[in-house]
Amino acid sequence: MAKGSVRKKGKKWYYRFYVEDTSGNLVQKEFAGTESKSETEKLLRQAMEDYEAKRFIAKAGNITLGELLDLWAEEELKTGTLSNGTVGNYLQAVGRIKQHPISKRKLKTVTSVHLQEFMDLLSFGGTVGDFISKGYSIDYVRSFSAVLQQSFRFAVFPKQFITFNPMQYVVMRHKKEETDLFADETATDRDKVKPLSFEMYRKLIEQLGKRSKDAILPVQIAYFTGLRLGEVAGLTWQDINLEEQYLTVRRSIRYNGATHKHEIGPTKWKKIRVVDFGDTLADILRNAKKEQHKNRFQYGELYQRNFYREVMEKNRVHYEYYHLGMTENVPEDYTEIFFVCLREDGCLELPATIETACRTAGRKVPELEGFHFHTLRHTYTTNLLSNGAQPKDVQELLGHSDVSTTMNVYAHATREAKRTSARLLDKVAGND
Repeated sequence: MAKGSVRKKGKKWYYRFYVEDTSGNLVQKEFAGTESKSETEKLLRQAMEDYEAKRFIAKAGNITLGELLDLWAEEELKTGTLSNGTVGNYLQAVGRIKQHPISKRKLKTVTSVHLQEFMDLLSFGGTVGDFISKGYSIDYVRSFSAVLQQSFRFAVFPKQFITFNPMQYVVMRHKKEETDLFADETATDRDKVKPLSFEMYRKLIEQLGKRSKDAILPVQIAYFTGLRLGEVAGLTWQDINLEEQYLTVRRSIRYNGATHKHEIGPTKWKKIRVVDFGDTLADILRNAKKEQHKNRFQYGELYQRNFYREVMEKNRVHYEYYHLGMTENVPEDYTEIFFVCLREDGCLELPATIETACRTAGRKVPELEGFHFHTLRHTYTTNLLSNGAQPKDVQELLGHSDVSTTMNVYAHATREAKRTSARLLDKVAGND
């Protein structure tokens, strides 16, 4: 236990005790107390207990991997420059790692072999104790690799808990795709995302109208603009210019699994983009606006209003979503926001609800088997490129970081362009 004492200077009492510096030498630290000797002695005891607890944890011989992850999350991850979405994903990975027995190991006993076994378990699946892995995608596993790489680097420096990073010897491995040499269809045909024909789109809207009417408007917007699910949910009426028929994509709605709250954040690449639309969607939006005004009148006091609240955590800002009834008191730090995609009662139609409605519709209608919301984005891409739109223009409308992403979506969505290109050789051969 650290040694300490109190002394009086003027009217005030001060307390002091010895702590170890980075070289292990004892140095004395003094802090101001109060005008009461007994209160200052109490502050001294609390300070020394706190110091001993932290010093115990900080010793490499005592800290576990789980404790390191928590320390890294608080001191580096949450104070860094990563987006709120990435921080949320990394925090979920931290929570998942802490469910595995490796998190209980003392840090100095964690080897590259242990870490490789853990990463392989994530990639290939299996069970260790109560930890079950079904085998995850390479993109999902990468988030775990990033968390472990950064936390071990943090343990080496600045914390100096260990002298080297064992993650540097861990390699990313994943399942190899098996090829069936005698299959009746190609993997490309089997796995490609099939765009919706307009007839299929109409059947989707009809099916949603039976049980999930509130999901119709988000689907219509995505079909005619190609917006991502979170972007559609994040649209406000201020983002839409019905006269000149364009909308501005500024934000996205996502669920934070760590806080169990929905948050309003930037788009995927943190870029604001403008998307033009035609008469069909303009009419849909005008009718939706009128319907929402009518619902607000009909529901009266039961109608819900939508708000966001700015939350500052360390040096990071994020915005949490809330809804309140018309007669509920609105906290001072709440700001009202007027979303486009609402439930009948005025609440925001949340992304998870929309996705569930789409997948349910896909199971109900044979032609829509395997349909999910993101199919609408592929459909939008295919419709534009198939009808002569320039790839660069489509890239900007979609908010893709690179035009190759746009063309890859198109290539996976339809083979018509390939067929047309292949038939150009018939013209060369004079067989057209």
